[in-house]
Amino acid sequence: MGEPRKPLPRGSDFYTPEQRLRRDSSVWTTVQGVLAPLQFLAFALSLVFVINFLANGTGYSAAVISVLIKTLFLFTIMVTGAIWEKVVFGRYLFAPAFFWEDVVSMLVIFLHVAYVVSWLFDLQAPREQMWLAIAAYTAYVINAAQFLLKLRAARVGSSQNNTDSVNEYAVEVSR
Repeated sequence: MGEPRKPLPRGSDFYTPEQRLRRDSSVWTTVQGVLAPLQFLAFALSLVFVINFLANGTGYSAAVISVLIKTLFLFTIMVTGAIWEKVVFGRYLFAPAFFWEDVVSMLVIFLHVAYVVSWLFDLQAPREQMWLAIAAYTAYVINAAQFLLKLRAARVGSSQNNTDSVNEYAVEVSR
């Protein structure tokens, strides 16, 4: 199904030279680089509000607003990340290089949506809603760790790769 996957250059598990060039020249790479730490900041602040509510029973409104803001960041980074994946790999989701990260991302989205639905329709008591937010945040931390490990591995692989192959490709493309 689809085009056969080209073998990746030696020392790289994630990008062909063409994909690396698309990644490095895409505005969506920068967008992801800006949104990821902002989403993490929203997560960290929200986690404080959620834990405060669970521990003390106070600050429910602040906790809800913070989870909704975190969810908005999640949707923004997921949409722009899908666009990035399309630019770099030619598909919006489940590119082989990021398959498992995308699978866990679907769980993260599901749990955040479940929280929002539970809150909107008052399907659970506030404490249960916050425990659902904790479950969503746990999945988010696992997913963020996946991406950080992949980013680190890509950087290590990139520094070990001979950049001549990328430069040779750039020369070929410019002809």
